Amino acid sequence: MRVVSLLPAATEMVCLVGACDTLVGVTHECDHPPEVRRLPRLTASGIDHRRMTSAEVDAAVRRITDEASLYSLDAGLLRELEPDLVITQGLCEVCAVSPGVVERALSTLPRRPEVLSLDSSSLEEVISDLVRVGEALGRGREAREKAGSLRQRLRRVARAVEGLPRMRVACLEWLDPPYSAGHWVPEMVALAGGEPLLAAPGEPSRRMGWEEVVGAAPDAVVLMPCGFDVRRTLREAGLLAKVPGWEDVPAVREGRVWAVDANAYFSRPGPRLVRGVELLAALLHPGALPTGPRPGEATRLAREVFAAR
Repeated sequence: MRVVSLLPAATEMVCLVGACDTLVGVTHECDHPPEVRRLPRLTASGIDHRRMTSAEVDAAVRRITDEASLYSLDAGLLRELEPDLVITQGLCEVCAVSPGVVERALSTLPRRPEVLSLDSSSLEEVISDLVRVGEALGRGREAREKAGSLRQRLRRVARAVEGLPRMRVACLEWLDPPYSAGHWVPEMVALAGGEPLLAAPGEPSRRMGWEEVVGAAPDAVVLMPCGFDVRRTLREAGLLAKVPGWEDVPAVREGRVWAVDANAYFSRPGPRLVRGVELLAALLHPGALPTGPRPGEATRLAREVFAAR
């Protein structure tokens, strides 16, 4: 079978069930596992977020999505690759190629491949999608075994934090302007032994004002800008010093503000979300799990970062 993945999370799923060798093309954002980086890239972004601030990225995304798709798809390369299966999504036009762009490209192919669309908004749906991917690839048994292992890890976290005090947690999916982290993230917080603020499980992420974030008075704040790793997030964190009332937020006063690797463990609806739950539990309840955050997964922000500038 020849598989094209137009979703980084799907690429991870294909490889997790042992079918990495079936991939013939991926997106420009597919980077895990490392071996997929050598595959042909079918997509490109209309902006280069590496050279832009969060505010500039937000403005550019709004401008592009108002007029056209944020991502382009190489229909000529898709034709050359002759896929039997294309895995895509329809949940978010900012996260991956839009369904309309995909459909237009597919309509030009001499032979239409099977299309599998993944549109998860909860952890269980993500794990179920892993099984769907495995079954589509003839790896149903392997996929069900991996799904069982992921569910077992989630149960292990839930047992570890059971009965512990539950801090009120604000997770921010973007910083300038601020966005709540919705979809599966509130569920992740709850499983990790926290009380999610600003969004309920399954709700989409939404734009907010800083007054809402400050007014929620969270006990802990987790900075997880979509697609950013820890280092990239730290480049933006200084702007919080300009937020009125920020230093009075309980999480800031108590030193419970973290930047996490959102790109790996929170932004993508893939199997590594389970590691994200484990990571949150380790941050909110130090010592509850056998191991804490690994290097590069999370960083506690010192209060000096928010000092007035």
